[in-house]
Parts: sequence; structure tokens; C-alpha cells
Amino acid sequence: MQRIVMPSVLSAMLILPGNATAQTDSAKKEEPAAKEEPSLISPSAEFTSIQKPGDTVELKAILKAKIKGTFLKLPLLKVTFLQVIDTATVTLGYAITDRNGAAVFNYKTAAVSADKEGKIHFKAVFAGNKSMEAAEEELAVKRARLDITAAKEDSVLNVKIKLLDLGKDTPIKGTVVGIFVHRSFSLLKIGEGTTDDDGEATVEVPANLPGDANGNITLVAKLDENETFGNLEASVIQKWGTPVSDKIENQPRALWSSHPPLWMLITFFILMGIVWSHYVVIVVQLFRLRKEEPHTATIANT
Repeated sequence: MQRIVMPSVLSAMLILPGNATAQTDSAKKEEPAAKEEPSLISPSAEFTSIQKPGDTVELKAILKAKIKGTFLKLPLLKVTFLQVIDTATVTLGYAITDRNGAAVFNYKTAAVSADKEGKIHFKAVFAGNKSMEAAEEELAVKRARLDITAAKEDSVLNVKIKLLDLGKDTPIKGTVVGIFVHRSFSLLKIGEGTTDDDGEATVEVPANLPGDANGNITLVAKLDENETFGNLEASVIQKWGTPVSDKIENQPRALWSSHPPLWMLITFFILMGIVWSHYVVIVVQLFRLRKEEPHTATIANT
């Protein structure tokens, strides 16, 4: 009897755990897979300011983001410009980014208060949207003014520049200022000068620069990316250029123009005619050879 009972007991012990496990697994409910939330685009802001004559400051914010390994400029986004005063902020206004991702806002610095160091603090803020995160950038610059005047002395064309610290009302010395002339799509640098103890510098302007139809040229003085004053700019229009007509006129036939000389056109068509006539002769000869190909007579089996 012992031999018969023991195997049956062992069989029952092996079967029961399996059934219990199967019942426990069937009682569990399958949890739905969590949905992955789409990641938001993280834009970056490049914030600069340009102080111009007339107590005007130009605030410029460029929004861009890295998407699939490529930096793209972000158009049609609202950027709000603020002034930071201690721990508070004052809204100055807003601008919409253009196709290059740039939002430009002009403001009178006379209405902006500076801190004890004579600096003014600005902030550019993009609030974000459903697909993009928020972005902001700050800058602080001291108030300054850059003046430019044109002078002609003994047939020599010069521009005189003066750089002043408006916070202390003192000249800024030992600073390099570039002189540019405005071209169709960009600025062409023609020289630079370093301010003396009076904050002044003189730069000679080359003669015979191409101007507009009346000979006017736009001269621009620029202080770029200064650690203390940021960017400053001033310009003056002077009739020192060579008049260049802006009218569209028919140019004479020439090798370098879109209207080549007649002899060149005639020579070209003659040569092309000779070349294509050779092709025609070759094709005609091939057809003749095809027609003159001998035909083998078939002999009928009798």
C-alpha cells in the first residue's frame, strides 16, 4: 500500500502549484501601455542691442532651434521686450519674428532708467506654445552715444567720429570704431579709427566711391560687440560718390554681355550647321546600304 500511495501524493503536489499559478495569472489584468508624450522643441534666443543717435535703442532677438540636426530660424513668433529694474520688470512692447527669425523693436532710451552703474537691463521673452518651450535672454549695456560728421579739407574727404559715455558724460578713449559705406546688400568697410583722449577720431574716405544716381553715399560708423556699451551705430549721407544710373538700359553687344556680337552668332550657326549636316549624310547612307543589301534566293525542294 505504501508504494501505491506515495506516487499519487507526489503527483498531486506537482499538479496543484501549476493550477494555482495558472489561476493567479488569469486573474491579472493587462495594463495599457503608457503613451509617449511628444517632445517639445527647445528654441534658443540671440539678443542684441544697437544704440543709435536720437536716444534710440534697437532691440533685436533672433529665435532658432535645432531640429533633426539642423538649426532652423523660427518665423511668426511673438517676442516680448522688457526692462529689468532691480527685481521688477516693465514691458516695453513686442514684435513678431520675420522669415529670418528676427524680431526688431525700437525704443527711446530717454524713457529708460539706468541703475547705479549707468547700465540699462533688457530682456527678450518668448512665452512658448503647444510645440515649443519658452525661451528668454537678457543683456545689460551702459548708455553711450556715437556721432559722425563729414568734412572736406584740402580736397581730402574725412569723417570725424565722437564717442561719449552718457552715464558719466565723459568721452570714451582708446576704442576702435569702424567706418563703412552702405552697399546694395551689406556694409563695405573702408577704414577704422581709435578714439583719442577727447573720444574723437578722424578717418579718410576714399574718393570715387560709386553712389546713387545723384552721387550720394551713406557712411556708417559702428562700434561692435563692446563689453561695456554693446553695439553703437551712426550714419551720415554725403554727396561724395560717383553717380551711377539706376535706369535699365540696353547694353551694347559684347563678349561679356548677354548680347554677343553678330559675327559670333553667325559663326556659331554655321559651325552647328556643318556638324548636323554630317549627321544627316551618315543617316542617309545607312538607309541606302539597307536598300542595297542582297537578298538570297530560296530554292524550293522539288
